[in-house]
Amino acid sequence: MSVQEQALLAHDVYPHIRIVMGMVIGLGVTRLLSGVARIVQHPEQQVLYPVHLAWVASVLLSLVHFWWWEFALFRIDIWTFGTYLFVISYAIVLFMQCALLFPDSLGEYADYKEFFLARRAWFFGLLATSSLFDVVDTLIKGKEHFERFAGEYMLRTPIMLLLCFVAARTSSQAFHVTFVAMALTYQLFWIFRLTDTLI
Repeated sequence: MSVQEQALLAHDVYPHIRIVMGMVIGLGVTRLLSGVARIVQHPEQQVLYPVHLAWVASVLLSLVHFWWWEFALFRIDIWTFGTYLFVISYAIVLFMQCALLFPDSLGEYADYKEFFLARRAWFFGLLATSSLFDVVDTLIKGKEHFERFAGEYMLRTPIMLLLCFVAARTSSQAFHVTFVAMALTYQLFWIFRLTDTLI
C-alpha cells in the first residue's frame, strides 16, 4: 500500500471512529446532565453530597476534554482493530464513571453520600484505569506527541494511582474533600496550560 493510500485510509477511518466515540461520550454527558437536572428538579428528594457533586464536575470536564483531546487521533496513519478497540474502551471507562456517579436508582441507599462511599472502590478503580489509559492514548498518537507530555505523565500517573488506591479504601471526609479539590484544580491547570490548543 502506498503512503498516499495509507493517508486516505486514515482519513476515511478517523471520522468513523470519532462518531462511535462520540456516541459513548454523549451517553456519559447525558447521564451526568440528567442527574444534575434531577437534582435541580427535585432538590429535596435526596441529600446532596459536595464530594459527589465535585466528582460529577470533574468527570464532566474529563468527557468534554476527552472529545477535544482525541482530535489528535488524526495523527495516526494506520488504524488497527486493536487501536480502535483501545480508544472505544477508554470512552467506555469514562462512561462507567458517569454511571457510578448517577445510578439508575439509589434504592437501598439513604442518599448520594452513602451510595458514593459504598461504591467508591469501583469509581476510583475506574478513575485509576482512565489515568493509565491516558498514557497509552498519548503514546499511540506518536513519539513526538508523547514526548511533549512524558515528563509530567511519569510524575502525575503514579501519584494519581496512589491517591485512587487510598480513596478506594478510606471513607475519611477530609481525604475525599482534599483529593477532589486537588484533582479539579490540577485538571483545569493541565487543560489550559498544555492542551488549550490542538496544535
